[in-house]
Amino acid sequence: MNSKLINLAATASLIALAAGLPALAAEAPAKTEEAMTKHAVALDHPMLAPWAGDYGGLPPWDKVNVADFVPAFETAIAAAEAEIGAIAADPAKPTFENTIAALEKQGRALTRLGTQFYVFDSTMNNDAMQEASKVVYPMLAAYSDRISQNEALFRRVEAIYKGKGFKKLKPEQKRLVEDNYKTFVRNGVNLDEAGKKRLTEINQRLAALYTNFSQNQLADEENYVTWATKAQLKGLPAAVVSGMKDAAKAKGKPAGYAVLNTRSAVEPVLTYADDRKLREQVWRTFVNRGDNGGETDNNKIITEILKLRAERASLLGYKTHAHWRVEPQMAKTPEAAMALMESVWPKAVARAKEEVADMQAIADKEGAKIKIAPWDYRYYQEKVRKAKYDLDMNEVKPYLQLEKLREGMMWAASELYGIEFQPIDNVPVYHPDVRVWKVVDRSTGAASGLWYFDPYAREGKQSGAWMNEYRTQSRVDGDVLPIVSNNSNFVKTTDGKPILISWDDAETLFHEFGHALHGLLSNVTYPSQAGTNTATDFVEFPSQINEHWLSTPEVLSKFAVHYETGEPIPQALVDKIKATQTFNQGFATVEYLASALVDMKLHLAGAVDIDPDKFEKETLAALGMPEEIVMRHRTPQFGHIFSGDGYSAGYYSYLWSDALTADAAEAFVEAGGFFDKATATRFKECILSAGDTKDQAEQFRCFRGRDVDTTALMRKRGFPIDAAPAASGK
Repeated sequence: MNSKLINLAATASLIALAAGLPALAAEAPAKTEEAMTKHAVALDHPMLAPWAGDYGGLPPWDKVNVADFVPAFETAIAAAEAEIGAIAADPAKPTFENTIAALEKQGRALTRLGTQFYVFDSTMNNDAMQEASKVVYPMLAAYSDRISQNEALFRRVEAIYKGKGFKKLKPEQKRLVEDNYKTFVRNGVNLDEAGKKRLTEINQRLAALYTNFSQNQLADEENYVTWATKAQLKGLPAAVVSGMKDAAKAKGKPAGYAVLNTRSAVEPVLTYADDRKLREQVWRTFVNRGDNGGETDNNKIITEILKLRAERASLLGYKTHAHWRVEPQMAKTPEAAMALMESVWPKAVARAKEEVADMQAIADKEGAKIKIAPWDYRYYQEKVRKAKYDLDMNEVKPYLQLEKLREGMMWAASELYGIEFQPIDNVPVYHPDVRVWKVVDRSTGAASGLWYFDPYAREGKQSGAWMNEYRTQSRVDGDVLPIVSNNSNFVKTTDGKPILISWDDAETLFHEFGHALHGLLSNVTYPSQAGTNTATDFVEFPSQINEHWLSTPEVLSKFAVHYETGEPIPQALVDKIKATQTFNQGFATVEYLASALVDMKLHLAGAVDIDPDKFEKETLAALGMPEEIVMRHRTPQFGHIFSGDGYSAGYYSYLWSDALTADAAEAFVEAGGFFDKATATRFKECILSAGDTKDQAEQFRCFRGRDVDTTALMRKRGFPIDAAPAASGK
């Protein structure tokens, strides 16, 4: 997952990040804020000062002091507002350079601080960090409103957008001016004073609710644990059992076996544990996160968020929050997004029913005397895989070493895009687990960026996998090298043996690296248009297509090697994996699309009181949701849409992007394979390097030579093909 940074200006990227990614805290009591703002921080403070060292400067992770975050933000925000004020009050006639380009250059201390803050909030979250978050996120929301409602600044942008000189600007400059103008309008600059006041109140309250939601979800992940006995471990791979033992030790019960309440810990148990009662207990604990009553229950928070979003959309002149959110995306309207989802949904449901029938047949043959339930799906799907394709994914796992696959994805990128990854030491990091690589342009030998890797789970780190941009590539004021990171939650071994991961986790590893490449290969002038700063329903395209290189013969033969013997994965096993490419697509598509459809319908409902549990149940029933499958993200734990605005009314984006991905992948196949140099070069130039300098539909046409063919999506998932709505963004 990656969050689009919708920039009003360079400074505002932090605000969008705060709105689009999880904020892990609750609203601050006044006494907490008073205690944390008692000391001042100057602009030369290490957390605010320009980064020093090689590669254009390095994040000073060794200088971060959590106690300084709040006063540092006060200083950085004041400095940024002074810079913006100077631009807004400039007596000279508004021009691109003195207004738009100037906005791209200001607020850098705030941007640097925001990078450090979010990384600590998401990966090093402790009590002190949570207290800081309670103050910082509302502070940023208020600052964002002051920028977006700055009428003097807006009038300068408007004068450029509507002026005679607009047509003479370069294409990317025109796009940047237009984006700035529309962002101002979309965020209420033309409201009257009463409207602006109410908008600020809504955004302040939403900032607090987002942090409350995220903190509740984190609490339910950290505080709910399923304890297993040794007798219940039958069927589980040794590596999973070892991880459960390590988790129990960390929880102070070294004699037990703990299943943590995170996806990476839960899914192996649901897939391999023979003990059905254990599977059910683990499943129920996981799917009820945020829905357990008491202080960490998220239902009332969701109800208020939805009401406030609906009110905000109406205030801004939009029919619903969904219409407001989707307007700047490729889809343009929620109706277009719904059309694509609804074209796929019945095919996915039909396939899921076929999958359940296959599972039930095996359960009946074994004399299990059960009806397939949600906690049985992954377990019996493996039995079906074995029966149909003679493939046991446990046979594959010994060949999937985390470090070898990390080498493999780097090698593939080097072959495709002419870059090399060289490990570097003596670089500040925020945790000993983090490692750093220099990205080198093979044609020049010069460094072109840095890649940080934080792969292991730990206390205080949010679950899942994601990519961060520490520093965005640009040339607006000299060449600025990008710095990005990938973050995962693999369980670190304590016996020195290689970490073995599942095929799904390997695909996620390559997926997030695709986001990293999007940031690293950016080649634009203005930071607001760089790297992953694209439409949300386009930003998953580069990451999704990067998953395809995992299964290529070139990568598997070199890097999928047995952790004990070093032998490459047998071709017979590779052939079986390929034969199952469309296997279980019913389940995968239904669990995802159910979440995407519920998300969109929640935000199309308008200003009504919504009981989240009731709405979810009734919506899924109306859709014909198979009872054997649950949403990938149930509403009370749906952090994508309730810990910020980022993917709200936008979870459909993964499907929209996958329509692009499926068609683009066929371009490589048509050219002879995924390592075809000409196709890779075109993909780099049209997609990875272009950022947001062009309309995303135009970028796709640059690569493919035409608009997207959505029937490729059906072929990829093995669904019947009929007429499907376009995903071109027209």
